[in-house]
Amino acid sequence: MGDEGMSKKEEHLRKPDWLKIKLNTNENYTGLKKMMRENNLHTVCEEAKCPNIHECWAVRRTATFMILGDVCTRACRFCAVKTGLPTELDWAEPERVADSVQLMNLKHVVVTAVARDDLKDGGAAVFAETVRAIRRKNPFTSIEVLPSDMGGIEENLKMLMDARPDILNHNIETVKRLTPRVRARATYDRSLEFLRRAKEMQPDIPTKSSIMLGLGETKEEIIEAMDDLRANNVDIVTLGQYLQPSKKHLKVQKYYHPDEFAELREIAMTKGFSHCEAGPLVRSSYHADEQVNSAAKSKQELGEKETLEA
Repeated sequence: MGDEGMSKKEEHLRKPDWLKIKLNTNENYTGLKKMMRENNLHTVCEEAKCPNIHECWAVRRTATFMILGDVCTRACRFCAVKTGLPTELDWAEPERVADSVQLMNLKHVVVTAVARDDLKDGGAAVFAETVRAIRRKNPFTSIEVLPSDMGGIEENLKMLMDARPDILNHNIETVKRLTPRVRARATYDRSLEFLRRAKEMQPDIPTKSSIMLGLGETKEEIIEAMDDLRANNVDIVTLGQYLQPSKKHLKVQKYYHPDEFAELREIAMTKGFSHCEAGPLVRSSYHADEQVNSAAKSKQELGEKETLEA
């Protein structure tokens, strides 16, 4: 079938019932949203139009802050974050994020960022200082970081890993064959190398990655991507349904049924991942608080097993 026929087919895809959610804009949610604006902070929860924002903010007390501004230097064809040439580098941002984590009483926080290819360090210094600031003011809050590949420069990654986040998350986003079409500037192999190096630098810090489904990948390619992640010692994987943010973004090729996600989760766990979150509405940071606990438990069980065998 030609591209024209495929486009017509894609236009007629309708969201299935299992993707419909009930919004819960309760007082907790609206209060947190107001606080974000007052502190001039950005969250990927809002920018990426995450369907789970109400559950995470108001119920689970988790949130994903997006630092280094809200303008990304890359134009990935799946992402709703605005692109262009950033101008600001706000060194007061780490303390504002830390204060907000405290005010929100978050038990787990994810810190992500727009790609800053305009900066030599890819934003690593601000990233690292944000981790340190959160830890100073919120010693019992677990911290997950979700950076870009920071240009694939090892020194940038080391700067971030030296701040010792609780989880290092970097998303491959899609299977190898589709990467050039889906992602801008990033490459599949460089992302795998980034994850491998993070584990080599800090072996006790769990690593994590995410794959979007519905962009035209095959089941075999999904399994191959799982194998590639495990070959690079990635501990946690999340699998979710790609949803087209606007008409200018890539179209959905397929909506996966919850049963298909359940099957893929079982496959992932047999591969040796310590945790796999899989489902239509799953996003990289969904139930991230549970994932850090699961990774810690797996690490403890492995240590106990090695002690018994010694």
